[in-house]
Amino acid sequence: MTRQLQYEIMDAQLSELERIVDIYNATIASRMVTADLEPATVASKRAWFDDHSADFRPLWVLRIEGEIAAWFSFQSFYGRPAYLATAEISIYIAEPFRKLGLGSILIQKAIDECPRLGLHTLLGFVFGHNEPSLALLRKFGFETWGHLPKVAVLDGIERDLVISGRRV
Repeated sequence: MTRQLQYEIMDAQLSELERIVDIYNATIASRMVTADLEPATVASKRAWFDDHSADFRPLWVLRIEGEIAAWFSFQSFYGRPAYLATAEISIYIAEPFRKLGLGSILIQKAIDECPRLGLHTLLGFVFGHNEPSLALLRKFGFETWGHLPKVAVLDGIERDLVISGRRV
């Protein structure tokens, strides 16, 4: 018998930004998740953090036994008023907590919250070689809406960007 995962999802607080950045930075070396090539700093992510709000573009942390295990963000798409009902999503999971289904939990919560947030379209921008993330999005009905070949260079290797989308 497996134990049900106990977790809580809450709006991120400024005091948690250091942990959010640590989780983000831990993914850089893999060259699978982010296009950043060097670690971010808390100071460099402060404006990004401030762009989030609980009632418009939330930034959530998922805690397990009090520890931040993952985070999820909504980002405005293209920054123009006609796109306010569209948001880009991002999910980052701390290494010890991967493969526990946290990505699925967070995407389902995001989909469920879309009506409250006034969102009709969710987008994911994922490297073409990041099959685990692409599979997660497909599991929730995201489809490939765009394919940008060889637009990123990671350690001398050109990589594709896939734009996955879902109407909510």
